[in-house]
Amino acid sequence: MRLELTRRADYAVRAMLALARHGDGLISGSRLAAEVAIPPRFAAQVMGDLVAAGLVEPRTGRNGGYRLARPAGTISMLAIVEAVEGDARRRTCVLRGGPCSRDGVCDVHEIFSAAQDALLERLAAASLTAALERRPAATAAEPGGAERPADV
Repeated sequence: MRLELTRRADYAVRAMLALARHGDGLISGSRLAAEVAIPPRFAAQVMGDLVAAGLVEPRTGRNGGYRLARPAGTISMLAIVEAVEGDARRRTCVLRGGPCSRDGVCDVHEIFSAAQDALLERLAAASLTAALERRPAATAAEPGGAERPADV
């Protein structure tokens, strides 16, 4: 089974990694969107969520843009995902689709709860700095010579 981010969370992670690469410098919204291949309309929405969560600091005006609101090492992947998606904890039963509880109401409840807990722990422990150290290149070549954003 492969777990994937929603498009919104994917864009948020890409944007935050780009901001971390820029250090304390400002990057305009249009440049950020182009750099990480996010549609500009969607970039503005995602950046608004990241600003509201206190992860990104906006600067308005002619030389405005965005930068991280605090050091990259203090921002977890979980904080980024939750900034755009809300609480990442699954609230519905895997088998029944209704509300889920910790009382073991279905056959797979404990298995999926443990897996979810492990995933959330891992995301909470992974900072932007750690992600950048794992993958130093900003882009990776696609077959045929095209460039794509690096996998996170």
